[in-house]
Amino acid sequence: MAKSLLFLPDISGYTKFIQTTEIEHSQHVISELLEILISANTEDLKLAEIEGDALFFYKEGEIPSQERLLVQIESMFTAFYSHLELLKKNRICPCQACATAPNLELKVIAHAGNLQHIEVQGNRKPFGQQVIEAHRLMKNSIASNNYALISRPLALEIQLSQYYSSKLFRFRKGRDTYDDKELEYLYSNIDKDNLQLLQFSGIKEMAFERSPDLTMTKEFPLSASKLMEYITNYTFRGEWAKGVDSFEYKKNEVTRQGTEHVCVINGKHFNFTAVTKPVEANQLVYGELTTDIPFADKTYQFFIITPLTTGSSNLKLELFWEVKSPIKRLLMVVVGRRSFKKNLSNAMHGLYSFVGRT
Repeated sequence: MAKSLLFLPDISGYTKFIQTTEIEHSQHVISELLEILISANTEDLKLAEIEGDALFFYKEGEIPSQERLLVQIESMFTAFYSHLELLKKNRICPCQACATAPNLELKVIAHAGNLQHIEVQGNRKPFGQQVIEAHRLMKNSIASNNYALISRPLALEIQLSQYYSSKLFRFRKGRDTYDDKELEYLYSNIDKDNLQLLQFSGIKEMAFERSPDLTMTKEFPLSASKLMEYITNYTFRGEWAKGVDSFEYKKNEVTRQGTEHVCVINGKHFNFTAVTKPVEANQLVYGELTTDIPFADKTYQFFIITPLTTGSSNLKLELFWEVKSPIKRLLMVVVGRRSFKKNLSNAMHGLYSFVGRT
């Protein structure tokens, strides 16, 4: 029987992250990272199971070459740390989960052996001694939370030497004893500075050399961070943004600069992108840009929150629009401005009423 590959990426720091941060955002961050790791599967590995903070992949009856396996490992680390950098750069949420997500790390455990399978409710899953050994290798004595571990059986299969060295990998020997059985392995700490992280288009701040076209302010009996959550978490949007049939967005994603959502109103789809603008150091800001509103080429709406006390804050709504066509300018004066003002007022009062019910 041909040997199979067992491959387990495991997010380091998961338990502390979940236990010490806001549960909903921490769950979304972990979900995003797991999806990123699944998408970084370059070897057509089969996903056996999602194990909380880890993924259990396998490749039945085939062991990739040394070069291909190391490329797969590098692909996982590159995707993982690229996404953490995106979360860091484009963060708008002040919560502890979003602030500390870049501290998460990754380890990858790879093992080889003959696989057996078990079927549970029609699902066929790897089973047996090699599966147990791969999971035990996740609990090892390596003094790091950011590494690649390749078991000795797998290292022999792909002819990986303990002296192998490259820009990213520098392997050394390790061993641990589990249930009176010693398991040997090679491992390499991974320096993320040696990864070629993916480049994302920067989200620039919107700058306006003029006053907003419309403004509205109101004091809320709510902390600034909680008010920010109600505004940026789209699951709450339907509770206070009236007149919208439905909202379409990625449910397992924390809102950040560049994220998108769609408002469906009377069957029409209005696309919005999260943006930002400069504010005072103590203020929080969330903005939305759309090009789908009638009478305007671009419409920007900003929610600017100023803390007042631990349990109260001031919300200022600002609306900017850009209109190039003379006809559109006329329509804006006659119809558009009145409509925008009404929508702004409805949003403010709807949000205040929702806060009062929570």
